[in-house]
Amino acid sequence: MPHMSTVQHGNSPPAVALFGAFCLFLSTVEYLIPKPIPFMRLGLANVPLMLATTIFPFKTFLILVLMKIFGQALVSGTLFSYIFLFSMAGTTVSALAMYSIHRVVPSRYISFIGIGIIGACFSNGVQLILARFIIFGESARYITPPFLIMGSITGLSLGIFCEHFKNKSQWYQAQLTKKSFSGEYCSITPSPKILTKSICSSRDICIAGLIALPAFLFNQHDISRVIQCILFMLYVLLTGKKINIVMTVIVIGTIIGFNLLVPFGKVLIAFGTLKITEGALWAGIRRAVTLEGLIMLSKASIRHDLQFPGTFGMLISESFRLFALIPEQKNTLNPKYIIRDLDSLLLTLSASPVDTVKQQQRSTPLGIMFLAVAVSLVWLMFFVPFFA
Repeated sequence: MPHMSTVQHGNSPPAVALFGAFCLFLSTVEYLIPKPIPFMRLGLANVPLMLATTIFPFKTFLILVLMKIFGQALVSGTLFSYIFLFSMAGTTVSALAMYSIHRVVPSRYISFIGIGIIGACFSNGVQLILARFIIFGESARYITPPFLIMGSITGLSLGIFCEHFKNKSQWYQAQLTKKSFSGEYCSITPSPKILTKSICSSRDICIAGLIALPAFLFNQHDISRVIQCILFMLYVLLTGKKINIVMTVIVIGTIIGFNLLVPFGKVLIAFGTLKITEGALWAGIRRAVTLEGLIMLSKASIRHDLQFPGTFGMLISESFRLFALIPEQKNTLNPKYIIRDLDSLLLTLSASPVDTVKQQQRSTPLGIMFLAVAVSLVWLMFFVPFFA
């Protein structure tokens, strides 16, 4: 089995960074698909992981898994939320399962179809366990059958796609043979872009979010926690990001609704055999507010230009650079010829020159003051109930 090193020679992007950009692209597509449960995913971003099982040695494969986990969190803004925990657990378990199966079972006995189904089952299984203890409680059993059925269908579909992609993609065959690309494939001429100036650096925003996180997680007062969640929503809007109110309401309603299926405490309303109890209602509200609050805090605290240290940080940054080139080619992706067009896009990215110039933005004094006030308001809501 050919091995691909983490970093290629020459001025072409590292192979693992190309796979990372592929993950980011599919994560973005999946992020745009509405879903009633926030951690429910079709698994589109697992396609590069499935394809990578035949290319990378284990160490490089693990680097790609980490890039997918953190890159997906940066794209969706969920690094500080339970969603990141679900994504990390599901991705890690399914990736290890797919890699192990591929290495143990000869390819003539199992295809990407089987690997995709196995990966989906492992991912959904561990996420359902987390959902049982974090979000839905005992009512998680009601979402288990449709969740597993959907996972099996998507795993089968993605496996079929990978089989077709493996057989028809020039880019994938080149990764297997460690072939590099010249500018003959390149239809993109990257031009320097000036980022919109901001008063706050991505690093300082992330640090502020980390400081605010304990004040929300350990707040036991329901009303002040709701106020903190509203503050996080306001901070999201101040960063220029959008909030999908309809999906937010649907997610909150879904979490509360499933918690009501396991009644306990005083009966408030009864509809035949269905009883809405005080204990179940407040449990659902607390879990919904906690989940949405963490999501909003993550959205407000995480920007795409957040840099990680070391080689891993370099690879993440390079993946985002390649990912930023994709919108320039979005009109060339025809769903009818998706494998051909996606292959052409990946060939183009493979030929793009590496941008080695990185500049870290710094916060202005006004930005530091703004972050200090924002964090202070969150902690104020933590301490106010003790003096009320």
